Amino acid sequence: MAKLSEQEASIFEEPYFAVVATTREDGSPQQTVVWVDYDGENVVFNTAEGRAKPKNIRRNPKVSVHVTHPEDPFKWVSVAGPAEMTTEGADDHIDKMAKKYMGVDSYPYRSDDEQRLIVRVKPEHVNSSGYDGS
Repeated sequence: MAKLSEQEASIFEEPYFAVVATTREDGSPQQTVVWVDYDGENVVFNTAEGRAKPKNIRRNPKVSVHVTHPEDPFKWVSVAGPAEMTTEGADDHIDKMAKKYMGVDSYPYRSDDEQRLIVRVKPEHVNSSGYDGS
């Protein structure tokens, strides 16, 4: 397993958008802009049942996440590895992300029947530019 340096991990502390790539059934890439987090070991994002990401991850758990610094596009971190999903803590996590990205205490777009999921990507490959001599 690869590990992010402290500098690389710092990009995930900011409310910078990430692009997550999963693989469709036909083998083509599917990309989505997401809010992203880091738990000290895994890159973490939140999604909901019924969306493409959970379907694709169940079929093929290999995921990549790429974050670009919004003021310097030559500063970026890209992480790839297997993803695991859970519902445990997912509602609290989306509220945490809403606070980070929107400044609100509760995620305002949740529907009554929505089942949230936390996705944790275990870094196997870490690439970056503009961090730690990269």
